[in-house]
Amino acid sequence: MPYTAPDEAARTRMLDHVRFDGAGLIAAIAQQHDTGEILMLAWMNREALDETLRTGRVCYYSRSRGGLWRKGETSGQVQHLVDARLDCDRDAVLLLVEQTGVACHTGRRSCFFNAMRPEGLVETSTPLIAADTLYGRG
Repeated sequence: MPYTAPDEAARTRMLDHVRFDGAGLIAAIAQQHDTGEILMLAWMNREALDETLRTGRVCYYSRSRGGLWRKGETSGQVQHLVDARLDCDRDAVLLLVEQTGVACHTGRRSCFFNAMRPEGLVETSTPLIAADTLYGRG
């Protein structure tokens, strides 16, 4: 089913209930809506969450760049919102998304590929696309 954006008043009411941390951020977990695969964790500020709810295209806050980061703006690996859910404390958000291509900047489908095993860290997947290709440097 396609995403239906709430109107401005509804978005404002929802955002007023979100418990952003001292830096004005909330942890955002992206999950593939139909398979349950956990794709990535990133951060959102109020503006990023509002834009995501308004447009249906996932937007994060980049702590390293100090600004909004629209998923896929440089790589083409876009996330479209299917549903957004706050946890019980309202201090983390689960984004159910339709992921186009890979979610990880390393070229893997998921950022969670380092398994903690008795023998140490084990990579559970290989890149599907080279990072240089993904970001137009190859």
